[in-house]
Amino acid sequence: MERTEKLTSGKVAPKTGEYNIVSQKGKVVGTVHVKRGNRMPPTRHANSHFEFGE
Repeated sequence: MERTEKLTSGKVAPKTGEYNIVSQKGKVVGTVHVKRGNRMPPTRHANSHFEFGE
């Protein structure tokens, strides 16, 4: 089983693609497209994070 990396706002994206925005409760609340090397954008909710959408 592959481990999903959790990224927070301001971290550098390891690869280009769609990232799911995941709430504190584990629910996907949106997606963003980020290019490799760019920083992750701010989220609307505290304690949210990003996971690469596959």
